[in-house]
Amino acid sequence: MKKGKVVLVGTGFVGMSMAYSMLNQGGINELILIDINKDKTIGEEMDLAHGLPYAPQKMVIKAGDYPDCKDAQVIVITAGIAQKPGQTRLELAETNTKIMKDITESIMASGFDGIIVVASNPVDLMAYVVSEVSGLPRGRVIGSGTVLDTARLRYLMADYFKISSKNIHAYIMGEHGDSSFVPWEHAYIGCKKVKDVMKDNHHPMEDLEKIHKGVVNAAYEIIEKKKATYYGIGMALNRLVKAILNNENSILTVSTYLKDGEYGQDDIYIGVPAVINSHGVRELVNLDLNEEEQAKLDNSCKIIKEMREQSIDKIIKG
Repeated sequence: MKKGKVVLVGTGFVGMSMAYSMLNQGGINELILIDINKDKTIGEEMDLAHGLPYAPQKMVIKAGDYPDCKDAQVIVITAGIAQKPGQTRLELAETNTKIMKDITESIMASGFDGIIVVASNPVDLMAYVVSEVSGLPRGRVIGSGTVLDTARLRYLMADYFKISSKNIHAYIMGEHGDSSFVPWEHAYIGCKKVKDVMKDNHHPMEDLEKIHKGVVNAAYEIIEKKKATYYGIGMALNRLVKAILNNENSILTVSTYLKDGEYGQDDIYIGVPAVINSHGVRELVNLDLNEEEQAKLDNSCKIIKEMREQSIDKIIKG
């Protein structure tokens, strides 16, 4: 395994936003680009490489193919059909399951034995598909989960409270989609509970729900205005990959596998806070959810499991 070697499968807006972010921030030794459209991949390689003289570090960038996956430390999959205006993330599931299956089989045929990060939507389902098809240990297949949703939440909270987003410790959990939620009891500004900050400053508590609604509606609003979202998720993916490459033991809200009744759930990928290092998911962070929050998580899981039973499992086995 080559330390710092990352393979990107899918050179669309999301994948290339991540690649551009990596070029600007450094920390990656080698970046391989794979896409069904070979010409585009070569064009992207050239365009990125021309920025290397102004990048913070030397980096190998090349258009490649699945055999290049063999010695990669991390593979990021962003390929798939994009979300269309008015379309929910869950409606994408069947088409993208077939794509994920083909990609994963090609990756594993190379002899790959690292960590796969899945960003294709609906991400909780796609992480499950990649995990099932790859046969890798569950902790080494990670969905981008609610990493972007959490960034959106912190951005909106920072704006509301006029506090640096670096000092906002709040998380979005559940499905990366409409049924996500914020466990507000576990949300802090610095070391003070958000709910206490609200009370002390006479802010109406319903403003917290308005902030969450802003997070849920953000993707739809951006898609309506500019057809797709990619810069935010590009940065979020870079952040997640860095946590793996640098063995950070950082807490990020990724889509990961619940197997032993954590959060009252079993056999499902869903967005929860987890400790991320060079082995993937080291452990989950178990929070005590109140009744309403637990109901929301259960609802998220129910939606995903119903999709699996209807068609996804058949496609995987098919």
